[in-house]
Amino acid sequence: MKHFSKEAIGAMPSIYRLNMINSCTGYKSANLIGTQSKEGNTNLAVFNSVVHLGSNPPLIGFILRPTTVPRHTHQNMKDSGFFTVNNIHYSQIEDAHHTSAKYPEDVSEFSQTDLEEEYKENIEAPFVKNAPLQLGCTYVNEYHIKENDTLMLVGQVEHIFMEDEMLLEDGWVQLDKGGVVAINGLDGYALPKLLERYPYARPKTQE
Repeated sequence: MKHFSKEAIGAMPSIYRLNMINSCTGYKSANLIGTQSKEGNTNLAVFNSVVHLGSNPPLIGFILRPTTVPRHTHQNMKDSGFFTVNNIHYSQIEDAHHTSAKYPEDVSEFSQTDLEEEYKENIEAPFVKNAPLQLGCTYVNEYHIKENDTLMLVGQVEHIFMEDEMLLEDGWVQLDKGGVVAINGLDGYALPKLLERYPYARPKTQE
């Protein structure tokens, strides 16, 4: 088994270190976040950091890198108060990954890919048409992480849309039924398959 100390990690070339640290924590969710500016320009960007924060109220969060350069997603969310989170279908991965390219604010990533906009339920941000699961969210808050100058953005889920076959009787969402992909690191896309689902774990009885 290979071993890397903190000193060895610090001495790595930056891209090599970036690839290793981004991929060694395991598979991550793959989502497209859609926003719209005050001028009506749409923005779409792929994120691998969207996480569940709580179910009552339904809160999610994601990480934004330092805002020393323009972050259109961040500015649009704060201006409009809305954003969408769209799971990525395996047929969309090439276009989804291309949204990580740095376009000017007035160039929509929708116009540079085959991904299509759609609008629902008075959410002032674009959903990705044909995404297997879509969340319509409102901006709630943000928290500065001083250790690396990033931001944790918090949003509340206002609307959920998903393909019928993904929703099970107990409310559990089986993502592989929708062809939803995950991300390995920053640029590796994987198609997970459910192996097993277990009941709520309780302590083993001592005999």
